[in-house]
Amino acid sequence: METTPKKSRGNETATADRAAEDATGGARLRGEAPIMKPYDGAKVATRVRVNKAYKMFVGGAFVRSESGRYFQVQNAPESSEAEADPETVNVPRGSRKDVRDAVLVAKNAWAGWEKRTAYNRGQILYRLAEVMESRRPELTQSLVRGGQSEAAAAAEVDVSIDRVVFYAGFADKFFALLASSNPVAGPHFNFSVPEPMGTIGVVAPDRPALLGLVSTILPVITGGNTCVALASEKDPRTAIVWSECIATSDMPGGVINILTGHAKELSAHLAKHREIIGIDAWIVDADLRKTVESEGADNVKRVKTHVPMDPEAWTDERKAQGLGWIERFLETKTIWHPVGL
Repeated sequence: METTPKKSRGNETATADRAAEDATGGARLRGEAPIMKPYDGAKVATRVRVNKAYKMFVGGAFVRSESGRYFQVQNAPESSEAEADPETVNVPRGSRKDVRDAVLVAKNAWAGWEKRTAYNRGQILYRLAEVMESRRPELTQSLVRGGQSEAAAAAEVDVSIDRVVFYAGFADKFFALLASSNPVAGPHFNFSVPEPMGTIGVVAPDRPALLGLVSTILPVITGGNTCVALASEKDPRTAIVWSECIATSDMPGGVINILTGHAKELSAHLAKHREIIGIDAWIVDADLRKTVESEGADNVKRVKTHVPMDPEAWTDERKAQGLGWIERFLETKTIWHPVGL
């Protein structure tokens, strides 16, 4: 005669205990109160938002202008999102002394950045792309404040991240593309190799505020140079938000330095500084471009001035990125070596 096996009383108790522990974290089983009560956000009292204090980025730190001056930037009328920023915010207005301080920091950082392996520089740039990806909504929101539509802002952030990845991949490849073994008459080996120049000054285009800044700074530092950049005057907040990505990546302090202020006031000081080895200036004003060229020629630095491209052109991979952008601020060293017998 067959009988149905009965469940063990011990097994039923253990199962019930486990279910109780899952539901209460084991606290009620032991006769204790629950560790945490469910969070109800509706019970939180209304609070005052903390307004963001925008600062320049120099030497891996966020600093105010030494002059204490500010200029005001307003949110775009179409920016309707609820946010901490008031309608008008103060942004540091950089001075000549701020330029000198940033150049000194960049110069001191150059030796360490130049000595890093090309592979390591590529890793650092890729880490910057990772941080930008994680802060993509914040970068998009900043561009919307500056007057972009939501769709255009999101697209600009995506292209900016992709551009950082592009230069991260190029960091250990441009050397092989630009170096050469030269045929010479005589018993010698002759090699030409690229080398970074030093500290480069960049005057970024006003538009696009993020992509223009990324596209002008990244090729400079990919080649082993350090950089002092003047951010967009029309939307300086986005540059500061991007500098927060730099600060939380693996980028050594002083490699990228970002000043905010008026291009008419700071461009000439950047061009005439004798520790700035090269200038890459994207300026609409023809007279200001001429001034930058004249001041740069005084100490025979390499000066590249440009009429800014249309915002759409900066998204074109054939126009706004490439080996030529890195090569602009590299020197070519030629080495002669006798052939052994």
